[in-house]
Amino acid sequence: MKIAMIGTGYVGLVSGVCFSDFGHEVVCVDKDPKKIEMLTRGEVPIYEPGLDMLMAKNVAAGRLSFTGDLAAAVAGAEAVFIAVGTPTRRGDGHADLSYVMAAAEEIAGAMTGYTVVVTKSTVPVGTNRQVRQVIKKARPDAEFDVASNPEFLREGAAIDDFMRPDRVVVGVGSERAKEVMGEIYRPLFLREFPVLYTGLETAEMIKYAANAFLATKITFINEIARLCEKVGADVKEVSRGMGLDGRIGNKFLHAGPGYGGSCFPKDTQALARMGQDHAVPMQITETVIKVNEEVKRRMIDKIVDLCDGSVNGKTIAILGVTFKPNTDDMRDAPSLTIVPALVGAGAKVRAVDPQGEREGAHLLPHVIWTEDAYKAATKADCVVILTEWNEFRALDLKRLAKKMASPRMADLRNIYSAKDAKKAGFEAYTSVGR
Repeated sequence: MKIAMIGTGYVGLVSGVCFSDFGHEVVCVDKDPKKIEMLTRGEVPIYEPGLDMLMAKNVAAGRLSFTGDLAAAVAGAEAVFIAVGTPTRRGDGHADLSYVMAAAEEIAGAMTGYTVVVTKSTVPVGTNRQVRQVIKKARPDAEFDVASNPEFLREGAAIDDFMRPDRVVVGVGSERAKEVMGEIYRPLFLREFPVLYTGLETAEMIKYAANAFLATKITFINEIARLCEKVGADVKEVSRGMGLDGRIGNKFLHAGPGYGGSCFPKDTQALARMGQDHAVPMQITETVIKVNEEVKRRMIDKIVDLCDGSVNGKTIAILGVTFKPNTDDMRDAPSLTIVPALVGAGAKVRAVDPQGEREGAHLLPHVIWTEDAYKAATKADCVVILTEWNEFRALDLKRLAKKMASPRMADLRNIYSAKDAKKAGFEAYTSVGR
């Protein structure tokens, strides 16, 4: 099938590459000429394991191409996916749909025959109906359907998630659109991965409900972690005891410095706003948002307490700044709350991250970037593990402690134990919920 993918951000690029690997002919469109030049040269503007090789393979096979010309890409396409950004609108928490609607209007003018316009971007309930209205207004004679196809990709594991999904959710309003979407996802259906067909509003709601629930699980275990610290329990063992219950499951039960990234903060805020707009307050989600911010601030207190009540004039080594490992995404990462607070309190901050420096350099001014954990820790007063990259899971703790002026560790991902740290020569160690 011929597919146009509008937007080459994280969702658009991963989806476009994977669809081309299914055997479809995919043209990815972006208004940024620098990004198109980069992609045409075979360079990937985001870090996602395996994406560069899969992209190169499908470009070489002639199934994948990149352009700034939306009209040329949409002409003759059987399906056009909208995968543009929907950032939180400043001031009111709403998802900003201006890019989605602008794309819809442009698509309307470029369609040459029956087309299914598919919203891949995460959008509030009712958006696909609005997309239909925009297209109908711009092209009253157009023959088209709209569909909702939310993505459920984990950054760092996106290709595997696309190729081996827990489920594919497709919201449609006609049998014809269902047939087109069924053909697009035929390779997954043949391998018996579940494809769930629903109405448009249901598909839109599934995305928000799923992300809000996962954010709630993370926030719940972070609250339990705080109580564990007061009563002498170990949150890692509590999580394991909970996770072995099949009704609960062990995913997203790892205590830490709070959730971040491109999805959970934005989607919980949008869901809370939707609830307010419809006079059905999302009280659990609103509390999750509030508690998550408190969790991040509590991590600052942990680090300050570890440094005898003040970080002024002290050197702090930060290991990991991205919101999770195996990505270069800094959006709403805990580091963006914690690091500026330390700098503001007078600390000299060094940071190391396998992929985070490119984004972090301008998001975290006054930070000194180093190549590895040992350089970051040299003559430091405290080392803080913020992101659980594999490089930080097997550190030589004795070597690390010897390099430090004052060997203290804030292990905010619970990678090590107080016993490990003490044995290695650390004079103080703190973690989350233990």
